[in-house]
Amino acid sequence: MGLGGISIWQLLIIFGIVLLLFGGKRLRSLGSDLGTAIKGFRSSIKDGKEAVEDSDRIEQTASGTVIDGEVAEKPRERA
Repeated sequence: MGLGGISIWQLLIIFGIVLLLFGGKRLRSLGSDLGTAIKGFRSSIKDGKEAVEDSDRIEQTASGTVIDGEVAEKPRERA
């Protein structure tokens, strides 16, 4: 074991102290909350990348001749 290294026994002692302080049920809910937060973070990163890709596609189509879209209502004819 080198300087500053943590052995498996030290980790087990730390885990035992944390388990005594918080209890098993509280640690389980904490782990669940952490997992949900990580999942939300990953989905927001994915949504951000998709938004950037969409804006790049819009910029490319705006400079070209093909624009994909939908008309909400029929324009009125002018007299």
